[in-house]
This record gives sequence, C-alpha cells and structure tokens, in this order.
Amino acid sequence: MSARLSVASILSESARRYPAKDAIVMGDTRLSYAQVWEMSRRYAAVLQEQGIRPGSRVALLLPNVPHFAFAYFGVLALGAVVVPVHALLKAEEIAYALTDSECAAIITAAPLLGEAVKGAELANVPLFSVLDSDTDMTAIARIDMMAMSATPIAALLPRQPEDEAVILYTSGTTGKPKGAVLTHSNMLWNATVCAYDTVDIRHEDVLLAVLPLFHSFGQTVNLNAGFLMGATLVLMPRFDGPAALDLMAQEEVTFFAGVPTMYMALLGAAAQSPVRPPWRQVVSGGAAIPVAIIDKVKEVFGVDIYEGYGLSETAPVATFNQVVYGRKVGSIGCALWGVDVAIANADLEGAIELLPDGTPGEICIRGHNVFSGYLNKPEATEAVVVDGWFRTGDVGYRDEDGFFFIVDRKKDLIIRGGFNVYPREIEEVMATYPGVAQVAVVGLPDEHYGEEIHAVVVCAADQSIDADALREWVKERVGQHKYPRTVHVRESLPLGPSGKVLKRVIIEELR
Repeated sequence: MSARLSVASILSESARRYPAKDAIVMGDTRLSYAQVWEMSRRYAAVLQEQGIRPGSRVALLLPNVPHFAFAYFGVLALGAVVVPVHALLKAEEIAYALTDSECAAIITAAPLLGEAVKGAELANVPLFSVLDSDTDMTAIARIDMMAMSATPIAALLPRQPEDEAVILYTSGTTGKPKGAVLTHSNMLWNATVCAYDTVDIRHEDVLLAVLPLFHSFGQTVNLNAGFLMGATLVLMPRFDGPAALDLMAQEEVTFFAGVPTMYMALLGAAAQSPVRPPWRQVVSGGAAIPVAIIDKVKEVFGVDIYEGYGLSETAPVATFNQVVYGRKVGSIGCALWGVDVAIANADLEGAIELLPDGTPGEICIRGHNVFSGYLNKPEATEAVVVDGWFRTGDVGYRDEDGFFFIVDRKKDLIIRGGFNVYPREIEEVMATYPGVAQVAVVGLPDEHYGEEIHAVVVCAADQSIDADALREWVKERVGQHKYPRTVHVRESLPLGPSGKVLKRVIIEELR
C-alpha cells in the first residue's frame, strides 16, 4: 500500500493533540488549534461548493492574518494546491501567476483588493475576499462570511507524497517568474526536520510570525514547523522595529525568525527602549547577515543568531547552523538531516563533478526537500536538476567540518530586504519605456535593505528621458520591492569584447 499524507495533517494532528492551546494570536484575537482547524474545514467546505477539487490550484494573496492559515490548510485539506502570491505584486504580475498556474480561484484581503481585482479580471479567475473594506465590496464574494454558515468538511483528503502541495513563483534570469512545484513530501519533510532537528522549535515556544507567510521562509519555519510542534504563532502583518519589540515582550515571544534588515531595525529600536523579549532561539535567512549584526544582537539581546540557507526550490531550508553541530559565525551551517549538499564544478554543463573541501564551486543539493520541477517548463527543470542534484547557481565552499560558506551568489541576483530581485525582469519592463535604448539594473550595498536597486539607461537617438518620470513609471508596473530607487541616464553602457554589458564596471561607477 502506498503512503498517503497531506500537509494539512500538520494542523489536523495538532488540533487533535492540543485542541485548547492557542495556535494564533493577533491583537485581541486568540484562536485555539481546534478553532483554526474548524475554520480551515469551513473554508474548505465553501471552496468545495465553489467547484474546487483535488488538484485544483487556488492562489492566496493574503497578509499575515488568521485567514491565511484558514485558506492555506483549507485548500490543502481538499487535496487542492496552494499558489501563494507576493503581496507587493502589480495586477499584470498577479495575472501572470494566475494564468501560468491555471488557478481556479484567488483569495485575497480587503487591503489588497485594488491590484487583486484587476489581476483576477485580467486572468478571468474568480476572486474571493476576507476582511471588511472601506470600498464597495458588494460584488465580491466574502469567503470569511460564507464560511461562518458552512458545515465544515468531515476530514482532510490524504494525498500521495509526490502530489503537488504548493507552487512558489520565483523570478528567473529569463525575466518571467517560474512556478517551483513543491510536493506534500517536500513540504512535510522540510517542516518536520526544521522543527525537530534543525531550527529547534519547541511545543512551549511562542513565535512571532512577521515573515510573510506567502514566502517560503515564513511558510515553512513559522506556519508549518510551528503548527507541527503545537507552538503559538503571534501574527504581525507588517514589520516595524519598535512595534515588533514591544509585541514580542508583551506576548513573551521565545522564538524569532527574521531577515537581516529586521534584526537591524530591532537593534535600532532597542537603542531607544529598555524592552527585551524573552528570546530562547533566533534564526536568520533570506540573505547573508553581516557578522557585525550577529555580534551586536548577542551584545544587546544576549542570544546567538543561527543562520541558514535555502531556496524556493528546496522547500526552502537546505543548510543551517544547527545546535547538534554547533555554529560558525559567517557560515550557512551544515546540511539538514536527509539532505546532501555538495560543491560542484560550476563551469561543467550537463554533469556533476564534485570538488574537494575548501574549493569554491557551485552549491548543489539533493534530498527530500528538492522540488519536483518548474511548472510546465521541462527544459528549465533539466537545466538545474542534473543527476538528481539541484544546481543552485550560488558559489561557495565546504570546510573540513562540513560547514558551508557562500562566496558569491547567482549571477546578477539582487537580494533586497530578504526578497530576490532579478535585474533581467526589471530590465525587460524598463526597455518598453519610450526612448530607452539600453538598460542595466544592478544592486548596490545598502545599510537598511542589504542591497538597493539602481538602474542605468541609455537614450535612443534624438530622444531624452526624465529619470524621475521613468522611475515612477516602473514603480507602477512592478512590485514595490522591485523598482529601481535611482535611475541614471548615460550616453553609453560599458561593454566587454563580446558586447556584453559589464555590470561590475557599472557597480564600481555608482558606488
């Protein structure tokens, strides 16, 4: 008999074991595990009535509110597939994700209705909303209100390990985002290993869930691993340093997962306030965290930051500074249990040649966390999955103790505030602006965001460009985390012998 399982079992099992324990806290709202599971089954009942079936794909464009959990586990309980959508995307970008994944519906929240409605209309996909709005919502189905009168489905529908569970859209060097298909096996293994063996989440922990739940980091480490252990999640829809510091002290948060910019903001808040949360364990991911910040957090808050590494394609965690192995400041830690991480010859195409310790090369990963492939893009999948190894494109090395260190990153990739931004995607948008002949987008170091986005453009013959107008035009067409903060107009771009733009030269010029 083949194994049958579902990511929804994470919540159903904790509801059975710890029915009265707080699962979600947000403001004055406190919901037990039994209540969250009941609401998830009510959402499932509504979606089932609306035609959602096993294998259907449902997009979630939601902030960190309880409804995310209701919708997420409700969709999965039906055997359907969750397609998280970045909350900062514009209508055209939302429509692309909906169309590419052939979504049967999208669930959004009132604060995000503007772009969501337009995106759903462009893709011709039914839209459901949650929460009250100041605008007229009479034409929009309120799934949260419908769920209140629905009869919860009796139980979740088990799935096969290889069945789709979540499709995470990740930008690519070819411009258009690709849907990384993660199976129930991928998601369950990653959450389980993180909770029990790696990130060290405990049943008695209180977690601040401020990392976006639509993002793989927050989804796995906070929502799935936290619920798996029966911990309590304190939801914070929008991060603010002083407010987060006060909230963590008020709710006695013991576990915090964040990106480097959050730690910087918390240090700034701590400099103005004596408030300190009772942290037991804090972890960082999404981008490399400066050693100086790690040291300062230890000095101010009295805890060590444990850093890790992963990608959407690896569900996402692949390596971590784990308690069992100890930690090395500046490293991304050791491979997770059941996961192989190796360094391979980055210049070798179509084959994997592993390199000895201490030798820089491409970080490659294989194991239970590696995705099943890019949705409807077999050639893109074949390019990155070779002999069972996922080629990350990141360059690093492994030391003699099994700790990995990143020395470079995917070519041209910009990591702004923990979010990946691929210049090619932005360049393609900017290239459609009247008068633009050439464009190059680069990232420069930034104290707050880690990196900031900058663009250099060359005008077409006899044309002129207003840099500020171009920046505002791009801002209206891409996610708020993607548009260039400065636009520089130049007579030409530096080119190499083959005519390739030398971005390293541009970066040096802009520093």
